[in-house]
Amino acid sequence: MEKSNERILAVRRNRKRQKGMKYLLLALPFLIFVFAFCYVPLFGWIYAFFDYKMGQRFSDARFVGLANFAKLLNDRDILRVLRNTMVMSLLNILCSPLPALFAIMLNDIRSRKIKKFVQTTTTLPNFLSWIVVFGLAFSLFSSQGVVNGFLKQMNLPVSEFGLLGDGNNVWRFQLGLSIWKSLGWNTIIYMAAITGIDTELYDAAKVDGAGSLQLVRYITAPGLIPTYLVLLLLSVGNLLNNGFDQYYMFWNSMVSDKIEVLDYYIYKLGFQSNQYSYSIVIGMLKSLVSVALLFTANKISRRLRGNPLI
Repeated sequence: MEKSNERILAVRRNRKRQKGMKYLLLALPFLIFVFAFCYVPLFGWIYAFFDYKMGQRFSDARFVGLANFAKLLNDRDILRVLRNTMVMSLLNILCSPLPALFAIMLNDIRSRKIKKFVQTTTTLPNFLSWIVVFGLAFSLFSSQGVVNGFLKQMNLPVSEFGLLGDGNNVWRFQLGLSIWKSLGWNTIIYMAAITGIDTELYDAAKVDGAGSLQLVRYITAPGLIPTYLVLLLLSVGNLLNNGFDQYYMFWNSMVSDKIEVLDYYIYKLGFQSNQYSYSIVIGMLKSLVSVALLFTANKISRRLRGNPLI
């Protein structure tokens, strides 16, 4: 009996190992991708300690120590760029409850066809590249666009350069584009969280006479709070990561003072001004600050939720 039990256990262990190997092989391409694009570039940080110019051999670059780090103290643009980065990140954080609210409203739609249509049309913009979005925005909001033409016909005040060149409203305009593009996609997470709420809670509340607003207030909203907190804390960790594509496409001389965020500034220094080593320094500090913010958010999550993020 003991030998037969040992054989059974051995067979089970072998099956588990085989399953584990299959899962590992499935995950291997993604692990290689993450290692190649997230960890291999860290070796490029060595350029921060040299006076390297694009196109020259690394062996010909002059070692300058911390001289590139000292440039930060004399960089007049870095504070402006950080201001733009923080403003856009904080505006996005302030608007972070919108996907949860949209998910609640979408969940209350009774018609499956209408719900699928709304969900599809709001998710589709996420798969459009920022090049396509810029083309649409240019045809609508440029000085010769549809919106300006309509306002002129209605004898209403019109901006000379359109919204694309309006420096006073550039933050609000970019925020609106970001929300339009990502709202439906971010809603998917909250829709999944809503489906995870026990339906018996709704049935019991309806028996007690609860209306639609009361169901949302006392069941749906509290059920979404843990998901919202996790996403909020992760967004705090990405406070300095605004992305590059959006601001690269919508950059122009009339709004450059307010649209130039950290990612675009690093690109401009490295590839337009040929200050490659200095751009590496800013990228290093950006990564280190992001890691520090992530660990801070992890501690906050442990205190608020009892569970860490990582």
